[in-house]
Amino acid sequence: MSDNQALPLSGIKVVEFTHMVMGPAAGLMLADLGADIIRIEPAKGDSTRRLPGSGAGYFPMYNRNKRSLCVDLKSAAGKELVLKLVGEADVLIENFRPGTMDRLGFGYAALKARNSKLIYCSEKGFLSGPYEQRTALDEVAQMMGGLAYMTGPPGQPLRAGASVIDVQGGMFGAIAILAALHQRAETGQGQQVIASLFESTVFLVGQHMAQYAVTGTAAAPMPARVSAWAIYQVFETADDDQVFVGVVSDKQWKLLCDAFGLEELSADETLATNSDRVASKERLVPIIQDTFRQYAKLELMEKLEKTGLPFAPITRPEDLFDDPHLAANGGLLPITVTDGELTGKQSKLPGLPIEMDGRRFGIHRPVPRKGQHTREIMAEAGYSDAEISAMIEQGTVGAE
Repeated sequence: MSDNQALPLSGIKVVEFTHMVMGPAAGLMLADLGADIIRIEPAKGDSTRRLPGSGAGYFPMYNRNKRSLCVDLKSAAGKELVLKLVGEADVLIENFRPGTMDRLGFGYAALKARNSKLIYCSEKGFLSGPYEQRTALDEVAQMMGGLAYMTGPPGQPLRAGASVIDVQGGMFGAIAILAALHQRAETGQGQQVIASLFESTVFLVGQHMAQYAVTGTAAAPMPARVSAWAIYQVFETADDDQVFVGVVSDKQWKLLCDAFGLEELSADETLATNSDRVASKERLVPIIQDTFRQYAKLELMEKLEKTGLPFAPITRPEDLFDDPHLAANGGLLPITVTDGELTGKQSKLPGLPIEMDGRRFGIHRPVPRKGQHTREIMAEAGYSDAEISAMIEQGTVGAE
């Protein structure tokens, strides 16, 4: 979808007070769906733009389809500008430490008095309770929410290899915003909604909690787990590569045996059911390992694809730029990436992973340069050219 007027959230105005990943991810989802996002940044720009190492991709990944307004929120004139914008907004998103927005004069109670229809989304570390004033990060939530324990080997908790909780927390915030927008259509009133890192993590490990409730046996960390299936792991190939293969039904077991000439195994009544195969895993897996090791990676995958069995190459993130499926279906979007100040390097990054009416969501605004839209946004808010220039000269706002 490229025509902004055709996008589902066209006409929804959002003011976004965010940094890092969680808050920007929530805004990104609404922005891709067509909402007009005004990204509030400090007068000198969001420091997320300048993160090194693993943080270098945060800003370009989570800030496309937004407009940038750089403003000093501690100045009276800057505060007045933002209050004007909030007064006309449908949604506000923030992910600062508890109390920060209140100290700045942008807490929910203060803004509700100005705009009763405002949906105010706070992206926090914790929902209401004893922990709610704690500072949290993705890693903190993964550690105390049980995910790091499940990911690493026993005694070696390990965070997941991406900011999964930040992104999921943003997603839950976006879901809450959409629900609140729907409810506002009925009641005419806005509300505060909160999404959190800790509870998002707990939701993810809920399946392991349920396992304990059902069986009385605690779930082991993934590297030490007892799998529900005998064939469900990474296998080596003849060309020293790897392929994951899963066999999760008796029908798939027959398909595997037929495809790879394993008639003796197929006829073995002691391997007829999944439970039988799990019980015989130590005998069975080496046979499958030896079988798969006769094929090069591409040969093995071609054969597995013909059978319809679940399989996957072991792919690195940088390999996905050339993925033919993503290239064919609009899964990668052209993006101007940054080394701190958006120097104009062109690349491609993942699009929103949904389709509507057979269409994917694309780019209708590139990743903004800091303060790129300050003049435009202020003009829309009723400021004259002279007033805008004066506020830029005073350092109240930042603009290109």
